[in-house]
Amino acid sequence: MNRIKILVVDDEQAMREVLQMRLQEWGFDVRLAANALEAQRLVESDDPDIVISDVVMPDVSGLELLNSLKTGNPTRPVILITAHANVDMAVEAMKRGAQDFVTKPLDYPKLKAILETTQREIMLRRKSRRLATRLERGAGFGPFIGVSKRMREVYGLIEHLATSDAPAIITGESGTGKELAARTIHQLSARADGPFIAINSAAIPENLIEDELFGHEKGAFTGATSSRPGCFECADKGTLLLDEIVEMPIALQPKLLRVLEDGRVRRLGGKHEIAFDVRILAATNQDPRQAVRQGRLREDLYYRLNVFTIALPPLRERREDIPLLAHHFITLFNRKHEASVEGLREETLQMLKAYPWPGNVRELKNVIERAVILARRAWIEPSHLPPYIQSPTGDEQETLILPIGITAAEAEKALILKTLERVDHNKAEAARRLGLDVKTIRNKLKRYGIDS
Repeated sequence: MNRIKILVVDDEQAMREVLQMRLQEWGFDVRLAANALEAQRLVESDDPDIVISDVVMPDVSGLELLNSLKTGNPTRPVILITAHANVDMAVEAMKRGAQDFVTKPLDYPKLKAILETTQREIMLRRKSRRLATRLERGAGFGPFIGVSKRMREVYGLIEHLATSDAPAIITGESGTGKELAARTIHQLSARADGPFIAINSAAIPENLIEDELFGHEKGAFTGATSSRPGCFECADKGTLLLDEIVEMPIALQPKLLRVLEDGRVRRLGGKHEIAFDVRILAATNQDPRQAVRQGRLREDLYYRLNVFTIALPPLRERREDIPLLAHHFITLFNRKHEASVEGLREETLQMLKAYPWPGNVRELKNVIERAVILARRAWIEPSHLPPYIQSPTGDEQETLILPIGITAAEAEKALILKTLERVDHNKAEAARRLGLDVKTIRNKLKRYGIDS
């Protein structure tokens, strides 16, 4: 790794040489300039990482040099030294962007501590730039960010699937990017110019899902004042994603299977079948084979959909992608919130890598947005992370404390609401973790008066 380069600017030769000796002993690469004009030439030719400058110099002062250096590179640290220090001068120097301000005779341990802190910031900035360069060169695949072995295998499957019209089931925990994978397959396929339609079986009440899928004719039921096409018709010449397929009502699954096999759909209340040309993808955060064994997913429907399977890994199994993902989200939220965060402190990154991420990439995205809003500029510190990530045991996010004497109904409500909170209010994921079905979750929420 390249050594940190320091430019020392002082009109006194003895001071320049003493500083050079000390700085070289501390492991820095040192250049010397006798005045501001010479310093400017060396800045342009050598691009030093840090500038240490005397304030009182002939012709151009250190404060004037500071202005010039900050105009050329606002992030380059400049440390000012003077034998004539006063509070007003120190305040003015810091206002103009000086990294620090020290007085003669120099306190070398203090100067060394300042330089060590500054060096850490420079190394973080270099690391941040390397991440930005990797992202610019394409550290991922389409909208996906990550270069881990697990994700490279996913990219290969997506690319392969995009060349065919075969159905596929995309599996993965909540927040791993199942819909993003489906959209990527669509965008890379010959159907890219057609529509991409997604229907979430867990988000639509059971009495409405058939209408959403197949559409209806005018007068088919009370309130049907006009005809409306369903998802299959809307997705014609494109791709239809059946999200949370395991939550599809079991009574509806034979009708869905027949539509898939025939390539024709009949609207509710309709007399004629309508042909469609749609590529079908399905997604679930559960094990579809287990759902078949439990009788929640018809076996014939499963085999009709499962020509290919793409299993998206949870974030805890691709921790090496966390720095890239975090930097990508920092850039995204800097623009959104007009912030200027440069990156993550090393200890912050280690906390992110240690956390188990039950909400996966979606949860990481939310955590980084919160941190960018709190930090606003410079670096994301550990204090900018939620307490449950700062906690080394992670107990806070996994434990629910209930008072003695609480009723079973109240305990159940607290558990359901806490689980929903932990999974970004994804009812299907909460149901999976609690061993319930989505209909039960919906009914409980309705009973609590907080439906949806």
